[in-house]
Amino acid sequence: MRIRLLFAPLLLVGILALSSCSTLGYYSQAVGGHLDIMLRARPLERVIADEREPEPVRAKLRIALDARAFAAGKLGLPANRSYERYADVGRPAVTWNVTATPRFSVHPLEWCYPVAGCFNYRGYFSRNEAERHAEQLRKRGFDVYVSGASAYSTLGWFDDPLLSTMLRRSEAELVATLFHELAHQKLYLPGDSAFNEAFAVAVAEEGVRRWFSGSEQYVKYLRSQERLRTVASRLVAARTRLAALYAEDIPDTEKLTRKHELLAQLLADYAQLKKDWGGYDGFDHWFPPDINNAHLALTATYHELVPGFKALLTLEGGDLERFYAAARRLGKLARGERKRYLHAAMAQVNTEDLAAWP
Repeated sequence: MRIRLLFAPLLLVGILALSSCSTLGYYSQAVGGHLDIMLRARPLERVIADEREPEPVRAKLRIALDARAFAAGKLGLPANRSYERYADVGRPAVTWNVTATPRFSVHPLEWCYPVAGCFNYRGYFSRNEAERHAEQLRKRGFDVYVSGASAYSTLGWFDDPLLSTMLRRSEAELVATLFHELAHQKLYLPGDSAFNEAFAVAVAEEGVRRWFSGSEQYVKYLRSQERLRTVASRLVAARTRLAALYAEDIPDTEKLTRKHELLAQLLADYAQLKKDWGGYDGFDHWFPPDINNAHLALTATYHELVPGFKALLTLEGGDLERFYAAARRLGKLARGERKRYLHAAMAQVNTEDLAAWP
């Protein structure tokens, strides 16, 4: 799963207004981590021309240049200076995000920041700092999940560079990441992570479909996306069952027992999926033995509303500009109304049409 940490430059202003040492420390690491990456960044053309760089890196950067032009020319995404430079971050993830929920809730905690609004995860440029924060939350009784991120966005406030962590996977995944991050620059609603991420996922998937235009690589991508949809639907369904359980008027001890049973069944279902896929283990990190509410909350953030956005695009005749305009209109509604509208859009679209969507 591509997980992103969103920052805004006015964090620097926010720091000056803060009095809490712990909050000041958090913003300091955020700004310092971002500035470190910006200082590492070099123009793509210079890196591509540098024969000391590994050829696989240079090849991926050529793809990224083409994808950047495609995004602006064919997808109507922002044409700015983002992703015209490359930074090797020297680690397996650029950030680590902490997601937490109460023990008997599927709704994640939110952390709010100047300008950027509220998010249901908190990001760190240091894994150790993320783990320390996670342990503090665990001691307070929360379910917690720490996940690595391959990319993050400043929403167009800075010229975001391509990152070495974005080059680790396939061409399709690299291109999808670029389209996803640029979609955040196209439309972003402070305080609604589920809307923002689902919108960006839908744009990225449509962009990849157009990028490959029926090639053999696209067939492979479709296969991977079908697995992703299957896994995400299992996690979202489990989250729905847990939400119903937590709403019951029963003792906490019984809730805890049934929670463990539901999560154990989820792990068993995934084990069967792996057998059906011939042992494919690409989603093992989504299903750790200690899976909890926080894992499910993070999945829902990225995937729960995606079918609604796909339906919206279908209703707009596949026209991206009309789709963007419709999404902006949705953004003016209250959060609950936005979600209801997207579910209504799904109801209007034939199931087979949605199934054909990547």
